Amino acid sequence: MPNKYLSSDSTRGPRVREMFSRIAARYDFVNDLMSFGLHRRWKAATVRAALDGSARTRVLDLCCGSGDLAFRAAASGARDVVGADFTLPMLAIARRRGRASGSACRFVQADALALPFPDAAFDALTVAYGLRNVADLPAALSEMRRVLAPGGRVAILDFGKPDNPAIRSLYGAYLRAAMPLIGRLFHGDADTYRYIPESLARYPAQRGVERLMRDAGFVHTRYQNRMLGAMGINLGEAPV
Repeated sequence: MPNKYLSSDSTRGPRVREMFSRIAARYDFVNDLMSFGLHRRWKAATVRAALDGSARTRVLDLCCGSGDLAFRAAASGARDVVGADFTLPMLAIARRRGRASGSACRFVQADALALPFPDAAFDALTVAYGLRNVADLPAALSEMRRVLAPGGRVAILDFGKPDNPAIRSLYGAYLRAAMPLIGRLFHGDADTYRYIPESLARYPAQRGVERLMRDAGFVHTRYQNRMLGAMGINLGEAPV
């Protein structure tokens, strides 16, 4: 049966919003569980790559979810950090975490395909596990390019596709077996996490995203693999 949260038409956005609204309350816990806590390392690496030890003080964490990357960017010295997501229950968690920690991060509701920010508004932009969910990848990358200042850097973390065929096959088999079980156990709905391997099948992953980034006008595009390519961090910069 087709996944009720996955489509390639105009219903893609509302379906994804419905899914993340459903899983928001346990999202961080399940991420820790299914990655054995490694997602925290990958997110930290993504923020480091985006900031690159430089004075990139204006940061947008797009598809921010519960705010992990936004909080990391602020803790790394960025002074003006905005988290944007189109799912209100996820934003509610991010805002609650921000109040509890005294963080100055701001969180706004926004669609990745039509960002409510002026051109060149940010020095760095991060995305973790969000680009795979947008309805139009080229349009989202074009918006990301638009809001980055000259020389600004983008870092995109997401599930990847390993180069080695044997590893790719084993990884795919694990996702197809484990993700529906996680969805049933924690959300009473196998489709919530079965969505991951099914959306990954359509996602161009590291190499395809790098090509799309070049098409969108980014320069110095490249990617870093994690876990033999099971995760990937795509990097690029806005031309000076």
